[in-house]
Amino acid sequence: MPISFETYARVALEDTDAQWELVCGRLRQKPPMTIQHDNRARFLAAALYAQLDPRMYFVDQNSAKLRTAAGNYYVPDVCVIPVDLAVRIERLRPYQLGVFDEPLPLVAEVWSPSTGGYDIATKLPAYRERGDAEIWFLHPAERWLRGWRRQPDGSYTETRYRGNAVIGPASLPGVQIALAALFA
Repeated sequence: MPISFETYARVALEDTDAQWELVCGRLRQKPPMTIQHDNRARFLAAALYAQLDPRMYFVDQNSAKLRTAAGNYYVPDVCVIPVDLAVRIERLRPYQLGVFDEPLPLVAEVWSPSTGGYDIATKLPAYRERGDAEIWFLHPAERWLRGWRRQPDGSYTETRYRGNAVIGPASLPGVQIALAALFA
């Protein structure tokens, strides 16, 4: 039986030991990740923090809930949230679950053996459907990053980066992420 958003929000707020998503009316717990996965997410978040103005952007790791038009709620490994958006939502819904409907400048998932296939088949298409400006999928074992960048017509271009590539998200001017440093 599908559960309501209210039940999902209660579980997500009360169960502090787990990260919960709501997919097709069912609770989905994000499984524990490998150290390789967690470190790549930390390195990416740290690189973003170091380059973004904290008055303009928050860098989130494993807590924001991104809502799709279908009513699914996904928790990305890393995402960048404009401060004005976060403050507006906080004022509208204080002390409630941090849910974002609006497209974000950058959303990233990091491959792990337990979630890689699910991320590619389910979460990445959902982020494109949401209209997120840039979507990254890092594969630490194979040392590449696949990125989708939203175009003015709503479509996405896809690029795969390897080696010593330096990636500058179009939605975050001035930010430069060195791929070699993420996988060091």
